[in-house]
Amino acid sequence: MEQNIRKLGIMGGTFDPIHIGHLVTAEAVRMEYGLDVVLFVPAGHPPHKSDALITPMLHRYNMTVMATCSNPFFYVSSIEMERSGPSYTIDTVKELIKQYGEQTEFYFITGTDTIHELPTWHNITELLQLCRFVGATRPGCNSMVDSIIERFGKIGSQRIHHLATPELEISSTDIRERIREGRSIKYIVPENVERYILKENLYQYRSK
Repeated sequence: MEQNIRKLGIMGGTFDPIHIGHLVTAEAVRMEYGLDVVLFVPAGHPPHKSDALITPMLHRYNMTVMATCSNPFFYVSSIEMERSGPSYTIDTVKELIKQYGEQTEFYFITGTDTIHELPTWHNITELLQLCRFVGATRPGCNSMVDSIIERFGKIGSQRIHHLATPELEISSTDIRERIREGRSIKYIVPENVERYILKENLYQYRSK
């Protein structure tokens, strides 16, 4: 990836597995905010989840690469997977600033549920100074993001945004449940990701 990036989107998550909803959201935010690229960052050791409850990092990374390979504006970073300890977003953003320069503007893309949890994030005030947040919401459902913006006051109004994206009721939790129950996940995840899940026998015997 060229380093002269002016606007860089960061799509973070466990991606366990990555699905169409992630891709649709990332593309919508890229277009709306004129992002040069969107960097997908699979979480290494999410501080809010036990390692025992998530799929090994290599599988999640491979699926993310497969899901994004057809979009020339999408890239995947192993930055959190290569770092030991909890995967705090602020550490990731600081490392990306070193890589791409302080002149690059960063946009962290996430869903409404994650935006709602922002007040509990590690060093969130400093993080808001380093990057913007875009909360993807269903059309007509901006009130939750608005309440978080109001909670952070001035910096919230300047650094947290919301964007209505196509309504896709898809979650990784539901996909894992479907697989355990033998139901189809076709068209919910990219075709190559579906093949990978079946080949590697993922999610067959996982607890909820």
